[in-house]
Amino acid sequence: MGAGHAGLAASHFLSDRSVDHVVLERGEVANSWRRERWDSLRLLTPNWLSRLPGQDYDGPDPDGYMTTGEVVDFIERFALASRAPVRTGTEVTSVRPADGGYHVATSQGDLLCRGLVLASGACNLPVVPELSAGVPAAVTQVTPLDYRGPGELPDGGVLVVGGSATGVQLAAELRRSGRPVTLALGEHVRLPRLYRKRDVLWWMDASGVWDQRYDEIDDLNRARRLPSPQLVGTPERSTLDLNALTELGVELVGRLAMVRDGVALFSGGLRNVCSLADLKMRRLLATFDEWARAGGREDEVGPPEEFPPTVVPAAPRLSLDLRRGEIGSIVWATGYRPDYRWLDVPVLDEKGRLRHEGGVVDAPGLVALGLPMLRRRRSTFINGIEDDARAVIDHLVR
Repeated sequence: MGAGHAGLAASHFLSDRSVDHVVLERGEVANSWRRERWDSLRLLTPNWLSRLPGQDYDGPDPDGYMTTGEVVDFIERFALASRAPVRTGTEVTSVRPADGGYHVATSQGDLLCRGLVLASGACNLPVVPELSAGVPAAVTQVTPLDYRGPGELPDGGVLVVGGSATGVQLAAELRRSGRPVTLALGEHVRLPRLYRKRDVLWWMDASGVWDQRYDEIDDLNRARRLPSPQLVGTPERSTLDLNALTELGVELVGRLAMVRDGVALFSGGLRNVCSLADLKMRRLLATFDEWARAGGREDEVGPPEEFPPTVVPAAPRLSLDLRRGEIGSIVWATGYRPDYRWLDVPVLDEKGRLRHEGGVVDAPGLVALGLPMLRRRRSTFINGIEDDARAVIDHLVR
């Protein structure tokens, strides 16, 4: 279910094992990249890291970052090369247990199957907090799935809520368009784009940090909920952290805690969460340094670097009156969740999350792909799908 990179990787390994199967897709191949991404978005990973089973990046800019159109082309080429049996324009409306397998109802008719791969993605529905109901009607509210560019928002300032990669990228784009921007953020992951002359994701890949398995992590639920790191893919390979946003003129405030009588109220803990993000970044970079020393690679990668702490306003504002016209729109960059409304199988926990162990779902013949930290830290990224898909398809075939 799903003809993105995860579903197509599953198809690749099913074909290798001569398992009869079909890939159901509600739209087109790589549909979410076509329909649910803002215009300026690029991959966070450098092109040389973009790989699918049997297909590596072979273009002229290995250190660049793919645009959405280039990602679509990359995934389409994989679908064609692997001859994936994709049925486009086929929306799944329900899945329920049947004798020896599952009954799948779709907009193009019903199917019976012995096994099912859930590869419909982790970002189907935006997570918008309930407090959004208190926002005055005059303020336009959008999510990253709705947003395409600054020109589509009404006049006035913008409040961006969320400090993940999405939040900082949209805050920067909106500020560069000339709009006043306020960024409300809580816990976040700070990373430099380059460290010791190499992309920080080169370090994650080469040092083995990305290969840490799900069963080696103390608090797996927390690891799976962590926001994406504050990175952006640009030709300049620039760092986009909170200091860079401050230099652009973005106002930083704490986590949005409440909207009362049309007034947004922010947490006073901004300094603490920034200090914690700085500390975690330094620890990770120290891990890279130790790996380089142990492997005798220090001359190859240059000397260690230090980065200044996050500059926090001396007195961040604690409230913002949304009724005064200062803010014309709010962008809720507060995360996503999968859409399992069609899944009539008792495999969700009390919070609506899929119960699985490394992609093996708590039901016979049911597996999942494309979820955060599914089997390894790299699972979220395109280059992480090959090992995950091989493992869960091996399980399914057995």
